[in-house]
Amino acid sequence: MDILNAIVALLNFVVIPGTAYGAQLALGALGVTLIYGILRFSNFAHGDTMALGTMVVIFCTWGLQSAGIGFGVLPTALLALPVGIAATALFVLGTDRLVYRFYRKQRASPAILVIVSLGVMFIMNGIVRFFIGTDDQNFTDGVRFVISAGNFKTMTGLDEGLAIRTTQAVTVVTAVVTVAFLFWFLNRTRTGKSMRAFSDNEDLALLSGINPERVVAVTWILCAALATIAGVLYGLDKSFRPFTYFQLLLPIFAAAIVGGLGSPLGAIAGGFLIAFSEVTVTYAWKKVLGYLMPESLAPDGLVQLLSTDYKFAVSFTILIIVLLFMPTGLFKGKTI
Repeated sequence: MDILNAIVALLNFVVIPGTAYGAQLALGALGVTLIYGILRFSNFAHGDTMALGTMVVIFCTWGLQSAGIGFGVLPTALLALPVGIAATALFVLGTDRLVYRFYRKQRASPAILVIVSLGVMFIMNGIVRFFIGTDDQNFTDGVRFVISAGNFKTMTGLDEGLAIRTTQAVTVVTAVVTVAFLFWFLNRTRTGKSMRAFSDNEDLALLSGINPERVVAVTWILCAALATIAGVLYGLDKSFRPFTYFQLLLPIFAAAIVGGLGSPLGAIAGGFLIAFSEVTVTYAWKKVLGYLMPESLAPDGLVQLLSTDYKFAVSFTILIIVLLFMPTGLFKGKTI
């Protein structure tokens, strides 16, 4: 029985949160790796692109809620998600036309484009803070739990209750559908194949008649969709605050680099690796060990390697280790 309680506690505080967080990081890292693989620069504005899209979704969600429109047991934010994606896509396409296109025509180096993206990041961050403020914003609704701890205890008779929040289930399902659509688009559609060809060899793709501006536009639209979905899922699961999305840039880039920049599969693998590393290292293992060990040997302390305040240090450490010993990442930086 104690073993079962330990397993439930592990699921409750490590596996389920890690899976939801990993899905959010994976979607964010996919956006980063698409931009790097096709446009060939690291987009440091990606975290604030997530914040911008989420802000639009929040405003739309509040409007729907005030009109009495809901989505049943699911969060109303899912109804507002297409509006957020469209608004974010228009914004990043406008940014590309006004800013990035000039540097592309000048054949600017990736380092210059990174610096430009930093400037775009600060502008987007200011816009988001101006319109929605700097405080936490909670916009979730619908049914709170798929499985509640109390019901689980009643059904099983265990001391430990398993709880799965609706937002966690929505995160995983939405991430699976989004990733499946992305891989289908890249591998099965004419536009997706053009993007992959452009990523493999830009000059050869141009000679084949591929329209580079169309490829760039579709890349930005996909990036906007991935950023908005990832940002909304993270905001539903935790809460929304603009500065948090700026901080998320580190684990997202760590996930993309650990998996191999330019590799979609690597972005997914890196997202889950970073997420489970952060959750595992910052979790207090006292409860699980208390179930597994004899009472005389049960730990008195929290058995926590790092406080949750330092969870981003885990991402940074993994990033440094990978850059030192496997610079191309787990999937060797394959192209799209």
